[in-house]
Amino acid sequence: MAGHTHNFVDEYDGFVGFGFNRETDENTLIYYLQKFSDDILISSLIKRLSDDNLTEIFDLITRLLKTHLSEPEYHSLFLKDPHTKAGEI
Repeated sequence: MAGHTHNFVDEYDGFVGFGFNRETDENTLIYYLQKFSDDILISSLIKRLSDDNLTEIFDLITRLLKTHLSEPEYHSLFLKDPHTKAGEI
């Protein structure tokens, strides 16, 4: 199975802030999401989240995936399914 990557947060040297322009907003969101999903941070934070917080985060991510990825993309890009070939996306 293909591994996950989180290189952007370590390599990005641009401005981190929201509301400046679309490119900066996109880069900031990638930066924040990669920092948020850091194993040490998320393991410290997860137990502090309410049931409503957990549901809200899960529902948002699920809705975005369903809205913006085809089923083959979901399997290949999100699930890292080794049986889904890049050409099927």
